Amino acid sequence: MQPSRSEIGQIKERMRATWMAGDFGQIARYSAASAEKFVHRLHLERGARALDVACGTGNLAIPAARQGAQVHGVDIAPNLLHQARQRAAEEGLDAVFEEGDAESLPFPDAQFDVVMSMFGAMFGPRPEVVAAELARVCRPGGMIALANWTPGSFVAKQFAIGNRYIPPPEGIPAPILWGDEQMARKRLSDYASTIRTELSFIDFEYPFPPRDVVQLFRRYFGPLETAFARLDAAAQAAYQADLEKLWRENNTAPEGTTALQVEYLEVFATRSR
Repeated sequence: MQPSRSEIGQIKERMRATWMAGDFGQIARYSAASAEKFVHRLHLERGARALDVACGTGNLAIPAARQGAQVHGVDIAPNLLHQARQRAAEEGLDAVFEEGDAESLPFPDAQFDVVMSMFGAMFGPRPEVVAAELARVCRPGGMIALANWTPGSFVAKQFAIGNRYIPPPEGIPAPILWGDEQMARKRLSDYASTIRTELSFIDFEYPFPPRDVVQLFRRYFGPLETAFARLDAAAQAAYQADLEKLWRENNTAPEGTTALQVEYLEVFATRSR
């Protein structure tokens, strides 16, 4: 059953509090290089108007601004926006970051040449509304560019473990469905003249063992910190053990360090005219 409007509002408030917990900047820096590569594949022209939806600390927005794009970033978490502004200021980049919701973007129609999101917009609770908003603010002939974790990825396995301890809200589609090629095409098909998808990989590399990686995420990754806070001591220990086992089993690095290649889906949709 679809959640009511008031229930959606409550879900969003919990999401906002979740992403404000911890310090996502400590997590995001490990994927910054892969985010920059994603932006480079967009071949942004100087002066292009670009929007980073669910921008977090600016992993897409910052390299886009370096390329000379006119960048706006939107996120529900003000503390992450603060970090994004600091990063832009430190590099002398002209980028605007403001609080906003992927389901109700604070911009006029057809405002941007490129609308992009990496592991961000996929978490909006109503994907059909997110898709409509991404398309609404993208100009005809512009590009919607998304990077989404796939249902078979390592990250999806982490989600599955977490869902055993803290069940997700009823009636909300799983975020990783955005990483299913057919589902992504279906959600964007009404707004796009062409849709191209490609499987890609992001390198997770940490100079410490899997157990410490889990500790890093538990301390700084808001969703994980929030989940652990809701569990009693026994459940916390079990959850921690399950996560450590998953990281150990997928680790390809020598003892004492951690490295994984994690699959995700790139989606490039040309906004129909």
